[in-house]
Amino acid sequence: MKPITPRLIIYPKDVQRITGKSERWGRMLLQKVMEKFNKEEHQLISVEEFCLYTGLKIDQVMPFIKD
Repeated sequence: MKPITPRLIIYPKDVQRITGKSERWGRMLLQKVMEKFNKEEHQLISVEEFCLYTGLKIDQVMPFIKD
């Protein structure tokens, strides 16, 4: 059995689990993160960038990141 490695990328469904808000709200929040870090549309958002933007700690967020 292959060991499970944590994901580096965060998606709207993850934000929904973390915040308890809707998936649409999660998409809007991730869009704000993209604007803050001057990312282009094709670039992905890392868990670290999400945590920097929201002020959450990575160890608080990682349990909500599911494959």
